[in-house]
Amino acid sequence: MPSGQEHQMNMHVTGVLEPPTPKSIEATGLPVVVMRDILLKTMFRRNVEQVTEMAQILALAVPVAQDLVDLCRTQKLVEATGTLHANSGGEMGYQLSDAGKARALDALSQSEYYGAMPIPLEDYAKQVKRQSIRNIQMTRDQLTGAMGHLILPPDLIDQLGPAVGSGRSILMYGPPGNGKSSISNGIRDALGDRIFVPRAVFYSGQVITVYDPIVHTIAEELTDDPSQLRRTSNRYDRRYVLCERPTVITGGELSLDMLDLVYNATSRTYQAPLQLKSTGGVFIVDDLGRQKEPPQALINRWIVPLEESKDILALQSGEKFEVPFDTLVIFSTNFHPNEIFDKAALRRIFFKIKIDGPSQRDFLKIFAMVAKKRQMPLDEPALVHLIRNKYPTIDNVYANYQPIFLIDQMISICEFEGIPYQMNPDLIDRAWANMFVREEAIVH
Repeated sequence: MPSGQEHQMNMHVTGVLEPPTPKSIEATGLPVVVMRDILLKTMFRRNVEQVTEMAQILALAVPVAQDLVDLCRTQKLVEATGTLHANSGGEMGYQLSDAGKARALDALSQSEYYGAMPIPLEDYAKQVKRQSIRNIQMTRDQLTGAMGHLILPPDLIDQLGPAVGSGRSILMYGPPGNGKSSISNGIRDALGDRIFVPRAVFYSGQVITVYDPIVHTIAEELTDDPSQLRRTSNRYDRRYVLCERPTVITGGELSLDMLDLVYNATSRTYQAPLQLKSTGGVFIVDDLGRQKEPPQALINRWIVPLEESKDILALQSGEKFEVPFDTLVIFSTNFHPNEIFDKAALRRIFFKIKIDGPSQRDFLKIFAMVAKKRQMPLDEPALVHLIRNKYPTIDNVYANYQPIFLIDQMISICEFEGIPYQMNPDLIDRAWANMFVREEAIVH
């Protein structure tokens, strides 16, 4: 654990405590045999000879990588090539001995994982606490800024703010087309800070890869200011990747087995499930009720994680183990909660927020904002026709998606007809006709 002075320095850039670089093999927390085998597999698969390059691939400090190479030399698994490479600062080269190649092949037969050293699961759990999403201080300005492109009812930010700041769970429900997905994305944007994501974690002899470039966005690398005496970059444990807080978005494709460890039988390696990849960030379950499994079954799977901040995963052997669960889970559905959940499930979701359609006044604000963005001139007779003649046919039910839909339809018509962008009652009628499907029997 770093000293108080190092603690302050480590929080300087990211806002969360940075994991210190291990300065010895023992400080990594990994069994020596595991580290040795990963080194041998990496040398075999990547054909690397210099310690500096090995250190970069293994995500270790150069002195620690050198100690590991020296250990393998004493075991006759690695030997010096006797060549000093001029293009790498006169650095000594190393290669696998015949015994080292045999050991590498044996280790690869057990697991194909090589490269960055993993983080022991218990060490990762400590880092998760240090950068917990529940430590975020969400302000009204942050949330309003992230939602600036949306026209929202005044009291909605009042409800969303405490919900996001709690880092717990949120259920957003209401009629379709009113921005539940956009609000979810706005919440993600409001988080704004960075965390450390492990490249892989280690538990019970198994390596589980966590960092996923599809899910995780690498933050801009820290750079040194030449005028500073203290170096600020490259001081944290490189087995982690500095990333924006992650967001996982799933929809109708979500199934229960996607929340289990992913095992590749060919390479004999594990990959973290979606919720573990989203640790420290946001997991959005969009369109709840459209999945193959019933919503109640999906919620039941989340009960322990939501209540106890831990999840239970299982290895191929059947052994179960705990992993940290530190994720803001947002459920979004077009169904009324009472239709898809029992009371026990609803009780376990911390915040329930209804997202309704806009008022007529807010609808017109959204319409004007979209028209300006699309460079479509507003026309008062067209708007009067829309409000007085069209919306009464659907009981004056307004939705946030409708202004974008109607204006884009009119733009498409204008482009087809070869006329400047414009709106009039006739174009409103043509656009409206595409927004709904007429109820009629189709004869087959």
